Amino acid sequence: MSNDPLLQPYQLAHLTLRNRIITTSHEPAYGEDGMPKDRYRLYHLARAKAGVAMVMTAGSASVSRDSPPVFSNLLVWKDEVVPWMKSLADDCHEAGAAVMIQLSHLGRRTRWDKGDWLPVPAPGPFREPSHRAFPKVMEDWDISRIVTDYADAAERMQAAGLDGVEFECYGHLMDQFISPLTNGMPPGPYDGSSLDNRLRFAFDVLQACRDRVGPGFLLGMRYVADEDAPGGLPVEEGVEMARRFKASGLVDFVNIIKGRIHTDAAMTDVIPIQGMRSAPHLGLAGRIRAEVGLPTFHAARIPDVATARHAVASGLVDMVGMTRAHMADPQVVRKIVEGREHDIRPCVGATYCLDRIYQGGMALCIHNPATGREETMPHDIPPASVKKKVVVVGAGPAGLEAARVAAERGHDVTVFEVADRPGGQIRLTAQSKRRAEMIGIIDWRLAQCQAKGVRLNFNTWAEAADVTALSPDVVIVATGGLPQRPEMTSGADLTVTAWDILSGDVKPGSNVLLFDDAGDHTALQTAEVLAAAGATVEVITPDRSFAPEIMGMNIVPYMRSLQGKSVTFTVTYRLLSVARDGNRLRATIGSDYRTDWSEVRDFDQVVVNHGTEPNAGLYFDLKPGSENLGAVDYDALVDGRPQPAGKGPQGFRLYRIGDAVESRNTHAAIYDALRLVKDI
Repeated sequence: MSNDPLLQPYQLAHLTLRNRIITTSHEPAYGEDGMPKDRYRLYHLARAKAGVAMVMTAGSASVSRDSPPVFSNLLVWKDEVVPWMKSLADDCHEAGAAVMIQLSHLGRRTRWDKGDWLPVPAPGPFREPSHRAFPKVMEDWDISRIVTDYADAAERMQAAGLDGVEFECYGHLMDQFISPLTNGMPPGPYDGSSLDNRLRFAFDVLQACRDRVGPGFLLGMRYVADEDAPGGLPVEEGVEMARRFKASGLVDFVNIIKGRIHTDAAMTDVIPIQGMRSAPHLGLAGRIRAEVGLPTFHAARIPDVATARHAVASGLVDMVGMTRAHMADPQVVRKIVEGREHDIRPCVGATYCLDRIYQGGMALCIHNPATGREETMPHDIPPASVKKKVVVVGAGPAGLEAARVAAERGHDVTVFEVADRPGGQIRLTAQSKRRAEMIGIIDWRLAQCQAKGVRLNFNTWAEAADVTALSPDVVIVATGGLPQRPEMTSGADLTVTAWDILSGDVKPGSNVLLFDDAGDHTALQTAEVLAAAGATVEVITPDRSFAPEIMGMNIVPYMRSLQGKSVTFTVTYRLLSVARDGNRLRATIGSDYRTDWSEVRDFDQVVVNHGTEPNAGLYFDLKPGSENLGAVDYDALVDGRPQPAGKGPQGFRLYRIGDAVESRNTHAAIYDALRLVKDI
């Protein structure tokens, strides 16, 4: 028996949980046709097999037809969901984990043009900024219908063999009744005149579900205990709600939330990202637990084992959610049990996972490409049958991942890196204090490589002869990219790149034009550096929105940093040319929408961000002597099969990955490495 607080069992009503770590309900958007099919099941199963006490599935699974998905929510109003959920539950139970699901009606947090194009119902006419619908104020028949839908969904989940359901009560329909800011019901039993009335819908749902499923099925409330907003639900009412949940006997646990989710900015305070304080709402959860005594769960930026251990050991929570941490490494619990906390792949708070969901994509971890791809990508790298010599050139995220995976396979691995330290472009990213956690992507891989005997050669410019002198079987070129300037009619040589500013090689000017033709973090991070130096900055882009690659939650800290400074954003305009005019630079600005128009404006510095061009000279030097002539069989790559033999000279296999191929992002570079090298 361990003395670790995180590894102690916990008795939740009739259910014994094997430790104190859970993955809280979240929607990774892996469903197919609204059903949790194999991809969904295998994602949760990987965490169950590695020791998590409970997998809580499906953030806000939809209980009603008029709650259409806006981020691939599961459709638990359909009977066909039962066998799919049963398969997931059976597998996770066999692995030793409890299984729950989160049920919800989105209320105003959806759109009328999704699903079946039905009216969006809500307990008030107030529009949610994030989803933009002007909702229909609910009638009595809407309320009774949706209460029945909740009970039907709970019964389906009981039939599927789950251990219970959790109700989503923050920002969705239940909470829209409870919050004074969103309850606009006409006078009557559900209006906003009292806490009793505002809670009536939630208790109607709880009672209907308990009547349907009986006492042996868990019901939990993940609810806002403090909206932390003028006119919103105060913490005193949040505590009183917990007391009423307990007194009702209908609720087995509470899962505590602080804040609102109606805008990107509000959402980011509820679910903090990198650069924001860890576990900022633990104190609220601890207060609820201390004053009310209901079993208390909580998850909000608890990224590491030390923070989780503190939460449990200090008595702030009974069960701690480490959801994003388990996206980065599904084996957190196994590694704690085995005394290998140092091997845990860290969550760096990039929140690429959530940002992708709210853009309509699937959740992907920025530096664990096996997450969500458990059907084809391994979390554990199996050893190869034949040991080979592998040379990797470049020690950025792609190169270090290639070296790590090759070493896990048991190969003899040598890495060449021209810089004095590993990191590549992530070194530039981590220059910003707010994004310094990104270096964890590099530090973890470096430690893994060192532990497995990878030979790392820094300050080394590797040429073809240096590589071939090692008689390699496989060469991986991961030399990254170099900043490229946009196409201009003239004056490109008068511009400086965003990299020049971020690296400190060029000092910021005082009146700066920043032309962003990539729409990524690099531009806004550069704008932060320029603004912090006191510059007046105008960011222009030919796109119809600025920074489209950054997405909703990550845009928030940039705006908080830049708004209030002399920074403006201008969309749909393009930099055409730059010319020198004395000690000033004259920029000609045009538009893709009106090719007959342009204007000339003066600045003292023009900074450009146009992605990278491959630094692939070494690859092309090596290509003629390689067995496969650098070719990649894409069918084999996508299917997860080894690469076939090549037709070139008998020598080494040659591959290039990451930005040495084309300008992409960190996840793409690491995914390149994993899916290629795992079969070498």
